[in-house]
Amino acid sequence: MSVEKEGDWFPWLIAAVLFAKPISVDIARRTIRLLLNEGVTTPEAIVECGWEGLVAILDAGGYVRYDFSTADRLLALAQALPRDRLRRIRARAPTAEALERRLTEIKGVGPKTVNVFLRELRGVWDLDLPLSEEARSAARKVGLAVSALRLPKKSLARLESVLVRTWIEHCKRGRWETCPAGDGCGCASKRGRSSAGPPRRRSLRSR
Repeated sequence: MSVEKEGDWFPWLIAAVLFAKPISVDIARRTIRLLLNEGVTTPEAIVECGWEGLVAILDAGGYVRYDFSTADRLLALAQALPRDRLRRIRARAPTAEALERRLTEIKGVGPKTVNVFLRELRGVWDLDLPLSEEARSAARKVGLAVSALRLPKKSLARLESVLVRTWIEHCKRGRWETCPAGDGCGCASKRGRSSAGPPRRRSLRSR
């Protein structure tokens, strides 16, 4: 999936809906892969799959607690967004704030979903968006002064994505042992890790 292609904007919105649920990243990724493998990534395919078909896919992916509500939400998205609707919404929104408002007016799309969706599209849609709270929190933990960086929007989008994953997969779960920042992570110092030797660092680039 490449958000640089217009045809992948709707599938990415589906992914944003799944990632916005209070459920593990692994389950969200597995469910997205199932939807992709089944070809259920367009408004037409979702409608054709139907509510029961969506519930079956969601259950197979691990969305047992949220299968009914998520199926409802995906069907609402499919009915509200014909194939070129996202492009028209973007074209009619003069600012990032206006775009956020237009997206949250769509049934089934909340602020969290919009945040996830627009994060990856920052560079593609040329959006001036503040970093998400998750990204700012991760940056503080690893001692990265993001505000001092002068990055192109696409590079900033990639960095934000890495920071958000770091927050969700390491900081939020207390997994400081596997944090990409190594001993430089703020969580590690609070846990009293040994300071012997130089700090261990890993690349923050996506693996």
